[in-house]
Amino acid sequence: MPKTTKNIIEVKKFNISFGGKTIIKDLSFNVQRGETFGLLGSNGCGKTTTIRALLGLYQPDHGELLIDGEPFNPNGNVKVGYLPEERGLYKKENVIDTMVYFGHLKGVKKPREWSMNYLKRVGIEDYAKTKVEKLSQGMQQKVQLGITIMNEPDILILDEPTKGFDPVNRRLLMEIIEELHQKGSTIILITHYMDEVEKLCDHILLLKNGIARASGTIWDVRRQFHKTSLDQIFVDIYGEQEVK
Repeated sequence: MPKTTKNIIEVKKFNISFGGKTIIKDLSFNVQRGETFGLLGSNGCGKTTTIRALLGLYQPDHGELLIDGEPFNPNGNVKVGYLPEERGLYKKENVIDTMVYFGHLKGVKKPREWSMNYLKRVGIEDYAKTKVEKLSQGMQQKVQLGITIMNEPDILILDEPTKGFDPVNRRLLMEIIEELHQKGSTIILITHYMDEVEKLCDHILLLKNGIARASGTIWDVRRQFHKTSLDQIFVDIYGEQEVK
């Protein structure tokens, strides 16, 4: 079982460079146990690099990235679910077999039953026997989200989970994410939809060029920039030209 310390994630003075270019500079932040944390910024600002370093895929030049007080251990006591922006499924297999396979790997009891209930919840149960490659991108995204959450991870990292979805499906997935939060999962949400941030997030961190430019509760950040709109704060930090 995870420990009972307040911060389940700690990033301390994190620095990393690639090819002589600094990607992240002196980044420090904490994620409290059980909260939803928004990691924000434009493409290329360092969000994905930070997550990959947290999960041990990149080694920092300096600093520490800790999960439950220790460097990430995939065989440790903290279950981590990661939905990357780049999706990865076995496209030649059908949907239900793919989900059941991952369910067994994750130790899910009755993975077929769980998977069928999930597919029904997200409206694609009729495609259970369809090969993944035959699904639309949105349907594939739903399948991969199901695989990510099926073992109710202690930490759930979601990189653009509703990208490309229509408003109805965005709302559905946000409801699923919020249900996991209510069950106790700590959630890191990477998104460009500020309405999702305002609805779900307890704290946020906004990166630009690998440097933290805004952090705190949404109310704190609004007060700091004297704005009520997170969209406008994003524009103020990045500038109109960069946003376009």
